[in-house]
Amino acid sequence: MDRTRAGWGSGLLGVVIFSGSLPATRVAVGGFTPLFLTSARAVIAALLGAALLAVLRQARPARADLLPLAVVALGVVVGFPLLTALALRHVTSAHSIVFIGLLPLATALFGVLRGGERPKPAFWLFSILGAGAVAGFALGQGGGSSRTGDALMVAAILLCGLGYAEGGTLARRLGGWQVISWALLLALPAMAAVALATLPATWSAVTASQWLGLAYVSVFSMLVGFVFWYRGLALGGIAGVGQLQLLQPFFGLALAALLLGEPVAGSMLGVTALVVLCVFGARRFAGRP
Repeated sequence: MDRTRAGWGSGLLGVVIFSGSLPATRVAVGGFTPLFLTSARAVIAALLGAALLAVLRQARPARADLLPLAVVALGVVVGFPLLTALALRHVTSAHSIVFIGLLPLATALFGVLRGGERPKPAFWLFSILGAGAVAGFALGQGGGSSRTGDALMVAAILLCGLGYAEGGTLARRLGGWQVISWALLLALPAMAAVALATLPATWSAVTASQWLGLAYVSVFSMLVGFVFWYRGLALGGIAGVGQLQLLQPFFGLALAALLLGEPVAGSMLGVTALVVLCVFGARRFAGRP
Protein backbone atom coordinates (compact mmCIF):
# COMPACT_ATOMS: atom_id res chain seq x y z
CA MET A 1 0.00 0.00 0.00
CA ASP A 2 2.84 2.40 0.88
CA ARG A 3 4.53 1.58 -2.43
CA THR A 4 1.35 2.35 -4.37
CA ARG A 5 0.72 5.57 -2.45
CA ALA A 6 4.31 6.69 -3.10
CA GLY A 7 3.80 5.97 -6.80
CA TRP A 8 0.68 8.10 -7.00
CA GLY A 9 2.36 10.95 -5.12
CA SER A 10 5.38 10.86 -7.40
CA GLY A 11 3.16 10.66 -10.48
CA LEU A 12 1.12 13.66 -9.31
CA LEU A 13 4.28 15.75 -8.94
CA GLY A 14 5.31 14.74 -12.46
CA VAL A 15 1.93 15.86 -13.82
CA VAL A 16 2.25 19.24 -12.09
CA ILE A 17 5.63 19.74 -13.77
CA PHE A 18 4.28 18.64 -17.17
CA SER A 19 1.39 21.09 -16.86
CA GLY A 20 3.55 23.94 -18.08
CA SER A 21 4.87 22.05 -21.12
CA LEU A 22 2.35 22.98 -23.80
CA PRO A 23 2.11 26.68 -22.82
CA ALA A 24 5.92 26.87 -22.69
CA THR A 25 6.17 25.15 -26.08
CA ARG A 26 3.58 27.54 -27.51
CA VAL A 27 5.72 30.49 -26.39
CA ALA A 28 9.02 28.96 -27.52
CA VAL A 29 7.89 28.15 -31.10
CA GLY A 30 7.44 31.88 -31.59
CA GLY A 31 11.23 32.22 -31.64
CA PHE A 32 12.48 28.79 -32.70
CA THR A 33 11.48 26.34 -35.40
CA PRO A 34 9.80 23.12 -34.21
CA LEU A 35 12.79 21.04 -35.33
CA PHE A 36 15.31 23.21 -33.49
CA LEU A 37 13.15 23.39 -30.37
CA THR A 38 12.68 19.61 -30.29
CA SER A 39 16.36 18.85 -30.83
CA ALA A 40 17.71 21.61 -28.57
CA ARG A 41 15.57 20.58 -25.61
CA ALA A 42 16.67 16.97 -26.05
CA VAL A 43 20.37 17.93 -26.26
CA ILE A 44 20.21 20.12 -23.14
CA ALA A 45 18.35 17.45 -21.16
CA ALA A 46 20.70 14.71 -22.42
CA LEU A 47 23.76 16.60 -21.20
CA LEU A 48 22.17 17.03 -17.77
CA GLY A 49 21.16 13.35 -17.72
CA ALA A 50 24.68 12.28 -18.73
CA ALA A 51 26.12 14.32 -15.86
CA LEU A 52 23.77 12.60 -13.40
CA LEU A 53 24.64 9.14 -14.71
CA ALA A 54 28.36 9.89 -14.50
CA VAL A 55 28.32 11.50 -11.05
CA LEU A 56 26.19 8.73 -9.56
CA ARG A 57 28.17 6.03 -11.44
CA GLN A 58 25.21 4.21 -12.94
CA ALA A 59 25.82 0.90 -14.73
CA ARG A 60 25.06 0.78 -18.43
CA PRO A 61 21.73 -0.78 -19.41
CA ALA A 62 21.74 -4.37 -20.66
CA ARG A 63 21.67 -5.06 -24.37
CA ALA A 64 18.07 -6.27 -24.05
CA ASP A 65 17.08 -2.83 -22.71
CA LEU A 66 18.33 -0.90 -25.74
CA LEU A 67 15.27 -1.50 -27.93
CA PRO A 68 12.79 -0.49 -25.18
CA LEU A 69 14.92 2.59 -24.50
CA ALA A 70 14.78 3.41 -28.21
CA VAL A 71 10.97 3.19 -28.02
CA VAL A 72 11.01 5.59 -25.05
CA ALA A 73 13.24 7.97 -27.00
CA LEU A 74 10.99 7.78 -30.07
CA GLY A 75 7.89 8.45 -28.01
CA VAL A 76 8.85 11.11 -25.47
CA VAL A 77 12.21 12.53 -26.59
CA VAL A 78 11.46 12.94 -30.31
CA GLY A 79 7.86 12.13 -31.22
CA PHE A 80 5.72 14.00 -28.70
CA PRO A 81 7.86 17.17 -28.49
CA LEU A 82 8.22 17.46 -32.27
CA LEU A 83 4.62 16.67 -33.17
CA THR A 84 3.17 18.99 -30.51
CA ALA A 85 5.53 21.79 -31.56
CA LEU A 86 4.33 21.34 -35.16
CA ALA A 87 0.70 21.09 -34.05
CA LEU A 88 0.89 24.26 -31.96
CA ARG A 89 1.60 26.18 -35.14
CA HIS A 90 -1.91 25.25 -36.25
CA VAL A 91 -3.92 25.00 -33.02
CA THR A 92 -4.02 26.90 -29.76
CA SER A 93 -2.64 25.44 -26.53
CA ALA A 94 -6.22 25.55 -25.18
CA HIS A 95 -7.45 23.37 -28.05
CA SER A 96 -4.66 20.87 -27.39
CA ILE A 97 -6.31 20.10 -24.03
CA VAL A 98 -8.80 17.97 -25.98
CA PHE A 99 -5.99 15.60 -26.89
CA ILE A 100 -4.18 15.70 -23.56
CA GLY A 101 -7.47 14.40 -22.14
CA LEU A 102 -7.01 11.29 -24.31
CA LEU A 103 -3.43 10.64 -23.15
CA PRO A 104 -4.39 8.63 -20.02
CA LEU A 105 -6.42 6.26 -22.18
CA ALA A 106 -3.52 5.82 -24.60
CA THR A 107 -1.13 5.22 -21.70
CA ALA A 108 -3.48 2.65 -20.14
CA LEU A 109 -3.93 0.81 -23.45
CA PHE A 110 -0.18 0.56 -23.99
CA GLY A 111 0.20 -0.38 -20.33
CA VAL A 112 -1.98 -3.41 -21.06
CA LEU A 113 -0.16 -4.24 -24.30
CA ARG A 114 3.42 -3.55 -23.17
CA GLY A 115 3.32 -3.63 -19.38
CA GLY A 116 1.15 -6.70 -18.93
CA GLU A 117 -1.34 -4.89 -16.69
CA ARG A 118 -4.97 -5.97 -16.42
CA PRO A 119 -7.21 -3.25 -14.96
CA LYS A 120 -10.75 -4.19 -13.94
CA PRO A 121 -13.66 -3.30 -16.27
CA ALA A 122 -14.77 -0.46 -13.98
CA PHE A 123 -11.37 1.17 -14.52
CA TRP A 124 -12.13 1.67 -18.21
CA LEU A 125 -15.50 3.21 -17.36
CA PHE A 126 -13.89 5.83 -15.10
CA SER A 127 -11.07 6.38 -17.60
CA ILE A 128 -13.45 7.03 -20.52
CA LEU A 129 -15.67 9.23 -18.37
CA GLY A 130 -12.68 11.31 -17.28
CA ALA A 131 -11.35 11.64 -20.82
CA GLY A 132 -14.80 12.67 -22.03
CA ALA A 133 -15.08 15.31 -19.30
CA VAL A 134 -11.72 16.87 -20.21
CA ALA A 135 -12.42 16.75 -23.95
CA GLY A 136 -15.89 18.21 -23.48
CA PHE A 137 -14.55 21.02 -21.33
CA ALA A 138 -11.82 21.84 -23.86
CA LEU A 139 -14.24 21.81 -26.79
CA GLY A 140 -16.50 24.11 -24.82
CA GLN A 141 -13.74 26.70 -24.76
CA GLY A 142 -14.24 27.01 -28.53
CA GLY A 143 -12.01 27.70 -31.51
CA GLY A 144 -8.48 26.71 -32.42
CA SER A 145 -9.29 23.65 -34.56
CA SER A 146 -7.28 22.58 -37.60
CA ARG A 147 -7.24 19.25 -39.43
CA THR A 148 -3.47 19.34 -39.71
CA GLY A 149 -3.01 20.34 -36.09
CA ASP A 150 -5.52 17.74 -34.88
CA ALA A 151 -3.84 14.94 -36.86
CA LEU A 152 -0.45 15.90 -35.46
CA MET A 153 -1.84 15.92 -31.90
CA VAL A 154 -3.39 12.45 -32.34
CA ALA A 155 -0.05 11.08 -33.53
CA ALA A 156 1.70 12.83 -30.64
CA ILE A 157 -0.67 11.28 -28.09
CA LEU A 158 -0.20 7.76 -29.46
CA LEU A 159 3.59 8.03 -29.42
CA CYS A 160 3.58 9.61 -25.97
CA GLY A 161 1.33 6.90 -24.52
CA LEU A 162 3.66 4.25 -25.93
CA GLY A 163 6.72 6.03 -24.53
CA TYR A 164 5.11 6.40 -21.10
CA ALA A 165 4.11 2.73 -20.91
CA GLU A 166 7.47 1.46 -22.13
CA GLY A 167 9.34 3.78 -19.78
CA GLY A 168 7.15 2.84 -16.82
CA THR A 169 7.86 -0.85 -17.44
CA LEU A 170 11.61 -0.24 -17.75
CA ALA A 171 11.66 1.92 -14.62
CA ARG A 172 10.75 -1.12 -12.53
CA ARG A 173 14.23 -2.48 -13.35
CA LEU A 174 16.37 0.57 -14.10
CA GLY A 175 14.81 3.35 -12.03
CA GLY A 176 12.79 6.35 -13.26
CA TRP A 177 15.48 8.97 -13.79
CA GLN A 178 17.85 6.39 -15.24
CA VAL A 179 15.32 5.46 -17.94
CA ILE A 180 14.83 8.99 -19.24
CA SER A 181 18.56 9.76 -18.94
CA TRP A 182 19.58 6.71 -20.99
CA ALA A 183 16.82 7.37 -23.53
CA LEU A 184 18.05 10.95 -23.93
CA LEU A 185 21.63 9.76 -24.39
CA LEU A 186 20.52 7.24 -27.00
CA ALA A 187 18.89 10.04 -28.99
CA LEU A 188 21.71 12.56 -28.42
CA PRO A 189 23.76 12.02 -31.64
CA ALA A 190 20.73 12.44 -33.89
CA MET A 191 19.31 15.33 -31.88
CA ALA A 192 22.66 17.15 -31.83
CA ALA A 193 22.96 16.83 -35.61
CA VAL A 194 19.43 18.20 -36.10
CA ALA A 195 20.08 21.07 -33.68
CA LEU A 196 23.22 22.12 -35.56
CA ALA A 197 21.45 21.87 -38.91
CA THR A 198 18.51 24.00 -37.76
CA LEU A 199 20.27 26.72 -35.79
CA PRO A 200 18.39 30.05 -36.01
CA ALA A 201 19.80 32.44 -38.58
CA THR A 202 19.84 35.16 -35.92
CA TRP A 203 19.49 35.07 -32.15
CA SER A 204 18.67 38.72 -31.66
CA ALA A 205 14.98 38.26 -32.48
CA VAL A 206 14.48 35.65 -29.75
CA THR A 207 12.72 37.21 -26.78
CA ALA A 208 13.37 36.54 -23.10
CA SER A 209 10.05 34.69 -22.75
CA GLN A 210 10.96 32.42 -25.67
CA TRP A 211 14.31 31.61 -24.03
CA LEU A 212 12.46 30.83 -20.80
CA GLY A 213 10.07 28.57 -22.73
CA LEU A 214 13.05 26.66 -24.15
CA ALA A 215 14.63 26.42 -20.70
CA TYR A 216 11.44 25.07 -19.13
CA VAL A 217 10.81 22.37 -21.71
CA SER A 218 14.49 21.38 -21.68
CA VAL A 219 15.02 21.05 -17.94
CA PHE A 220 11.59 20.38 -16.47
CA SER A 221 9.46 18.88 -19.27
CA MET A 222 12.26 16.76 -20.72
CA LEU A 223 14.07 15.58 -17.59
CA VAL A 224 12.88 16.57 -14.11
CA GLY A 225 9.23 15.75 -14.76
CA PHE A 226 10.14 12.28 -16.01
CA VAL A 227 12.17 11.54 -12.89
CA PHE A 228 8.93 11.66 -10.87
CA TRP A 229 6.62 10.41 -13.62
CA TYR A 230 8.42 7.17 -14.45
CA ARG A 231 8.95 6.45 -10.76
CA GLY A 232 5.21 6.92 -10.26
CA LEU A 233 4.31 4.60 -13.14
CA ALA A 234 6.72 1.95 -11.89
CA LEU A 235 5.47 1.99 -8.29
CA GLY A 236 1.77 2.71 -8.73
CA GLY A 237 1.01 1.04 -12.06
CA ILE A 238 1.00 2.42 -15.60
CA ALA A 239 -2.74 2.30 -16.21
CA GLY A 240 -3.75 3.68 -12.82
CA VAL A 241 -1.18 6.43 -12.28
CA GLY A 242 -1.56 7.39 -15.94
CA GLN A 243 -5.06 8.66 -15.11
CA LEU A 244 -3.48 11.53 -13.17
CA GLN A 245 -2.82 13.12 -16.56
CA LEU A 246 -6.51 14.01 -16.62
CA LEU A 247 -5.65 16.72 -14.10
CA GLN A 248 -2.88 18.23 -16.23
CA PRO A 249 -5.06 20.67 -18.21
CA PHE A 250 -6.61 22.03 -15.03
CA PHE A 251 -3.25 22.49 -13.35
CA GLY A 252 -2.18 24.40 -16.46
CA LEU A 253 -5.26 26.64 -16.32
CA ALA A 254 -4.72 27.19 -12.58
CA LEU A 255 -1.14 28.26 -13.26
CA ALA A 256 -2.38 30.67 -15.91
CA ALA A 257 -4.82 32.14 -13.40
CA LEU A 258 -2.13 32.55 -10.74
CA LEU A 259 0.69 33.81 -12.95
CA LEU A 260 -1.23 35.65 -15.68
CA GLY A 261 -4.31 36.74 -13.79
CA GLU A 262 -6.68 34.87 -16.11
CA PRO A 263 -10.19 34.30 -14.69
CA VAL A 264 -11.22 30.84 -13.48
CA ALA A 265 -14.71 29.91 -14.65
CA GLY A 266 -17.11 28.02 -12.44
CA SER A 267 -17.35 25.33 -15.10
CA MET A 268 -13.63 24.66 -14.68
CA LEU A 269 -14.09 23.98 -10.97
CA GLY A 270 -17.05 21.69 -11.65
CA VAL A 271 -15.28 19.66 -14.31
CA THR A 272 -12.15 19.47 -12.16
CA ALA A 273 -14.21 17.97 -9.33
CA LEU A 274 -15.67 15.38 -11.74
CA VAL A 275 -12.21 14.52 -13.05
CA VAL A 276 -10.85 14.09 -9.51
CA LEU A 277 -13.66 11.62 -8.81
CA CYS A 278 -12.82 9.75 -12.01
CA VAL A 279 -9.15 9.58 -11.05
CA PHE A 280 -10.00 8.16 -7.63
CA GLY A 281 -12.40 5.68 -9.21
CA ALA A 282 -9.79 4.57 -11.74
CA ARG A 283 -7.24 4.24 -8.93
CA ARG A 284 -9.51 1.86 -7.02
CA PHE A 285 -10.04 -0.46 -9.97
CA ALA A 286 -6.65 -0.18 -11.67
CA GLY A 287 -5.21 -3.28 -10.02
CA ARG A 288 -1.61 -3.69 -8.90
CA PRO A 289 1.43 -3.24 -11.18
